[in-house]
Amino acid sequence: MTGERRLARHIVVMGVSGAGKTTVARGISELTGLRFAEADEFHTEAHVAQMRAGIPLDDAARWPWLRALAAWMAQRHAEGVSTILACSALKRSYRDVLRQGPPDVEFLHLDGAAELIRDRLGRRVGHYMPASLFDSQRAILERLEPDESGVVLEVAASPDDLVRAAIDRLGLPLREPAAGR
Repeated sequence: MTGERRLARHIVVMGVSGAGKTTVARGISELTGLRFAEADEFHTEAHVAQMRAGIPLDDAARWPWLRALAAWMAQRHAEGVSTILACSALKRSYRDVLRQGPPDVEFLHLDGAAELIRDRLGRRVGHYMPASLFDSQRAILERLEPDESGVVLEVAASPDDLVRAAIDRLGLPLREPAAGR
């Protein structure tokens, strides 16, 4: 296939806090070689402090953050690098901004029972997002619409099973083993 360039793919693992976005996205990255990014790391210090205090961000605060994420994916696309991004992407309008980056963005929505996710949040340690913001996230969640490219997986499965199911359902090729192994 001399001269042909493999098209870069861009996947956003979405859902409410505690759904397992980061764990699943990192697992997919490890098995496929897609470049991983954590959307939380793109927030300003002021926004992190606001959320840590239990105050949800409003849309005005989210737009620059979402545009930065779209730009990050677009830059990787220009380099021919496929990406996987852990990002809440709770509203259609947020996903629309993300789609303004690279030509195609696919979504993997990790969804599940509120009680299960609330329990996970209660046991989570070391994250700035308090469990108290869970209800505000669920309140604004807009599930993928039929015209949006994506897959929904139930979070009750184990992280390993979610990673394998995502790779299968999205048709992602596994990373080729390094020579000499």
